[in-house]
Amino acid sequence: MDERPIRRALPGYRWDAVEVLAYKAEGAAPFKDVTRQRLFQADDLGCELRYFEVAAEGHSTLERHEHAHAVMVLRGRGACLVGERVQSIGPHDLVHIPAWTWHQFRANGTEPLGFLCMVNAERDRPQLPTAEDLAALKQDPKRAAFIRS
Repeated sequence: MDERPIRRALPGYRWDAVEVLAYKAEGAAPFKDVTRQRLFQADDLGCELRYFEVAAEGHSTLERHEHAHAVMVLRGRGACLVGERVQSIGPHDLVHIPAWTWHQFRANGTEPLGFLCMVNAERDRPQLPTAEDLAALKQDPKRAAFIRS
């Protein structure tokens, strides 16, 4: 990654010298219309700052993992599942995702949902829900209506 002290913002929630990447490999996990950009990585801090963009009506993967992370919404509106709760989210909302907590993000139907995500630079791979996990999550009608898998 380029080590310039300032990475200039570009139109359309892009940054100078930052590649727009696929969210995950196709077929690796269920998701719809998500991209990612790695904005910052520092070994001395042990973290990465990434920008994700979920297109209108898109969604991230339903997953959990050992590492915690924090998400700050920059643009758009949508909803997220974090553990037992489904909540609406919008610009400048901060979402804390504890370790081993099921989570998923969805954009509303009219605009992209863009958010920053701070994570450990070295982290474990996400776990997808088993059929039993999914059945347990869907016991709650609000979660069942929200989940895309």
